[in-house]
Amino acid sequence: MGRHHTVRGDLTPLPPSFHEEVRQRLRDRARDEELDGLLLLAAGNVTYATGWHFSRNERPVGLWLPVDSEPLLLVPFLEREYAMDVPGIEVHTYEEFPGTTPPVLWMLDQAGGRRIAIDTLDAALLGDAAVNLDRLDLIDYVLPERAVKQEAELDLIREAALFADQVLERLLTEGGDIISQGGTEADLLADCTGHVRTMLSGTYGAIFQGTKMGITASVHSGPRAALPHGAVTNRCPQPGEPIVAGIGCSLGGYHAESGVTLVLGEISDEQRRVMDAMSEAGTVTIDALGQGQSCTQVNEAALTAIHDADLGDTIRHRIGHGMGVEGHEAPWLAPGDETLAAPGMVFSCEPGVYRPGLDGWRTIDTLIVGQDRVELASRFLTRHPPESRVLAC
Repeated sequence: MGRHHTVRGDLTPLPPSFHEEVRQRLRDRARDEELDGLLLLAAGNVTYATGWHFSRNERPVGLWLPVDSEPLLLVPFLEREYAMDVPGIEVHTYEEFPGTTPPVLWMLDQAGGRRIAIDTLDAALLGDAAVNLDRLDLIDYVLPERAVKQEAELDLIREAALFADQVLERLLTEGGDIISQGGTEADLLADCTGHVRTMLSGTYGAIFQGTKMGITASVHSGPRAALPHGAVTNRCPQPGEPIVAGIGCSLGGYHAESGVTLVLGEISDEQRRVMDAMSEAGTVTIDALGQGQSCTQVNEAALTAIHDADLGDTIRHRIGHGMGVEGHEAPWLAPGDETLAAPGMVFSCEPGVYRPGLDGWRTIDTLIVGQDRVELASRFLTRHPPESRVLAC
């Protein structure tokens, strides 16, 4: 599997008992809030509480978690058979979307509670939803549970991070040769992701059927690296240019990320200055998380390292975000999120420098906050310090 690939290869999907415990914790939380129950409509919350990786589309799926009776999975009739495979939950179905009665209002009727919290709700439905309720909390009570991962969740994230690392290992090993033969961004992407998708499928494809598992990635070079959310193209990287690669991997529905900026040919003094500033931002992020600072404080401290390198005008985004059953989820390492970093939380760390018309730079680590240290689940950047992030040309 490659010189640096140290995946376990022995993991299995989270068992039904895990999701039963999640649902019980959420019901206990509802009881503490003096509610009759929680209606979960956010897709990530439903998956977290059931283990069901359903198709996300315009037809809403809901989970009713009452305090004093059994939960209900509320789904479109189209999904009935899939929903019936979720253990331990009774399934009720509605006919179709949008329907003569909006499905969410039908779900509230099925729930039958008078004091309900809903994690997300279309504003157009708010008036009708509240008519027959004594209390309606528009609060996501799942968020604190999802934010702090259990060890079984962390194992899946660690494994996903190592597969993401391996995509970068492949790019570093083969990228220079591919480019020397006229290879493009698209060719680089196809080679490194295709190689690791085969590895991932061979290791876990059979046992993780029915869960979310896969590789997502982007490769941008030169001036296009300053626009990281653009399409990957048939542009050929040129000597001296940066090549930004961002990799996401999911295993058992849990996400991790790794990313690097490589240089085609020799690294210039200016490029090394940028790389050093980004490395410092990563170090500061780890230190601040380990101190239990708030997410907004972590973000401010990390971005200060880039400002201190006279690169403040190149900052385009926060330093990172939470990861779990969704690739981007709360808490956010960004202004406005006062959540305190705590053991069990998982974050990306993504210092970036973007100079439109010139170049772009970004690295990504997956970080796990522990009791006495912050764990780097992604290991590529540690194994390959800035001076070694070079593709021969």
